[in-house]
Amino acid sequence: MFWDDDAPYDELAGLRDVVDVSFRIDCSCLPLDHAHALSSALLERLPWLETDELAGVHLIHGAESGNGWMRPQDPERDLLHLSRRARLRLRVPEARVDSATALVGSRLDVAGFAVGIGAMNVIPLEPLPVVFARYVVSEPDQDEAAFLAGMAAELSRLGVPVSKLLSGRRHVLRAPEGLLHTRSLMVAELEPEASLRLQRSGVGPERAMGCGLFIGHKDIAPVPGGN
Repeated sequence: MFWDDDAPYDELAGLRDVVDVSFRIDCSCLPLDHAHALSSALLERLPWLETDELAGVHLIHGAESGNGWMRPQDPERDLLHLSRRARLRLRVPEARVDSATALVGSRLDVAGFAVGIGAMNVIPLEPLPVVFARYVVSEPDQDEAAFLAGMAAELSRLGVPVSKLLSGRRHVLRAPEGLLHTRSLMVAELEPEASLRLQRSGVGPERAMGCGLFIGHKDIAPVPGGN
């Protein structure tokens, strides 16, 4: 058997021009639905997050549950309590990394909550076989079958072969312009090139509000040689 772990990565070099940058944050809680407020605060400092088609903003997440308490579910009233491990994460072209460092040491006002921005590190995208997006824009009355058919067509246009798609939770994000309806989406059994291509490109609109951004999902990635 001949096995060269470096060969596939060399072939993917052209898709590695986009990364995630992760910032430590000093913030104890935020509104559960903070998409528009966070986006607005970031765009004041990094306006290119809205205009660069390869850029986006990951929403800040805490634990789904903890100490026997379920995560709050009322986006208008409930708060998301954050641990020290919570991070602010942006998806940016490598050419924008230096610009993103301007956030370090700053303080954002996110819907009246102060978010201190600490040290930054760069996280390369990983070509994992399973990727997941928490929020993908959908039509308000679109059923799951129609949503998945639309996503399959969109992935095909991106040059991402479709094998397995799974739609999950619905979410509604609030903005001054109205309600933004979304669904979560998992894509499985991806080849390394397709995985990076999808993470690099994303799907759908509203990337600056956390939509259409995929991350590699290690927890459920198939184990080589497994059944």
